[in-house]
Amino acid sequence: MQKLNFPTYSFRFKNSENKISIFDPIRKKYVILQPEEWVRQHCVQFLIHEKRFPKSLINIEKELTINSLKKRYDIVVFNSDGSIHLIVECKAPKIDIKQDTFDQIARYNLKLNATYLMVSNGLNHYYCQMDYKNECYNFLEDIPQFIR
Repeated sequence: MQKLNFPTYSFRFKNSENKISIFDPIRKKYVILQPEEWVRQHCVQFLIHEKRFPKSLINIEKELTINSLKKRYDIVVFNSDGSIHLIVECKAPKIDIKQDTFDQIARYNLKLNATYLMVSNGLNHYYCQMDYKNECYNFLEDIPQFIR
């Protein structure tokens, strides 16, 4: 798999029926290793190791309904009170991040009401803080670390 713009992390892999899988520590199972999953697993490690979010507050690939359409978010990080701190949208490295990616995560956030948004294709990472009063998001250099 392609080298990504994250620190180096250790992953567990297995090969079954000529398909490589990577262990997801949040879902506690092996998942087929696709380019987007490679990015998602790096984002998870980034959130755990660099930003110090407890695994127990991280959720991956759950379904939500938006305007009668079923969608799946990539990563959500909860606050201790159950509100949503961060939504992460992951794309494969070959996918350029454009306005439609931000539109996608903004649609998810209409339902989820997160404080922060992160979009990554593994090579480029974008961070935003929501400004609900002015109905916009403000780009940040980084997202803050978890505070207990």
